[in-house]
Amino acid sequence: MATRNHSTVTEFILAGLTEKPELQLPLFLFFLGVYVITVMENLGMITLTGLSSQLRTPMYYFLSSLSFTDLCYCIVITPKMLVNFVTEKKTISYPECMSQLYFFIFFFIISECHILAVMAYDSYVATCNTLLDNVTMSYEVCSWLVVEVYIMGLIDATVHTGCMLKVVFCKAKIINHYFCDLFPLLELSCSNTYVNELVLLCLSAFNILAPTLAILGSYVSIIVSILQIRSTEGKSKAFSTCSSHISAVTIFYGSAPFMYLQPSRISFIDQDKVSSVFYLFHSLRNKDVKVALSQIIERRLFYISKDL
Repeated sequence: MATRNHSTVTEFILAGLTEKPELQLPLFLFFLGVYVITVMENLGMITLTGLSSQLRTPMYYFLSSLSFTDLCYCIVITPKMLVNFVTEKKTISYPECMSQLYFFIFFFIISECHILAVMAYDSYVATCNTLLDNVTMSYEVCSWLVVEVYIMGLIDATVHTGCMLKVVFCKAKIINHYFCDLFPLLELSCSNTYVNELVLLCLSAFNILAPTLAILGSYVSIIVSILQIRSTEGKSKAFSTCSSHISAVTIFYGSAPFMYLQPSRISFIDQDKVSSVFYLFHSLRNKDVKVALSQIIERRLFYISKDL
């Protein structure tokens, strides 16, 4: 058996969300709408953060990085899922499957976890060390933090995908999912997956628990600091500074531990896509974002009317 390698399988079949034919078109239209909205919201947030001087702060710099992560995740996962809704042959080649797995791990499992932790630290600095905020969270520091997050994602994705490339697939080729995820792929293995599962458990525990502890530590300090503020207006302003990040953390960490901190799982809904949509809808309701957006629109309309 050791002589057989991954070349035994050249393609997989994605089971998708449902096998009921009458649901394929409604699901296609629904997820197409979600996909278009998510892409537009993420691109809008990235563009708005770059154009508006009012949003050139560490919080919105990290928010644009998170938007970029969500955008890449959607581009990696959703198009293939949409195609499979309207085609009978729901196949994915072995190289395409491994590539999808790699970028899924890179953008969702690793980068998103640690960007949220970095955002929590930024909220802590902005609330507890306001006078040193511009020094502690300078543009250079923020850039290095984001780069380090992506480096961690690169390393972890390489380790997971490298381990998966050593797995022998000689069972049924049907992946019980709508994209190439870790556990559904390991279920198709006919070789020993102990090392893969051990690596998965250890890295998942680190990449979920470590950011969680960092976030909890930051917010314990933030709450203590806010409780020391005497004015109601000051407390409200401090809480509003953290509101967008709290929403994203709640949605993301509400699902991630149940998805990867267990021996086996079956997932049927695109939880990260939904969380990214909720997060960005919430972001656009943020007062600073609405003000910046209205200013940019007014400026553009002024130039258009001036040209006419």
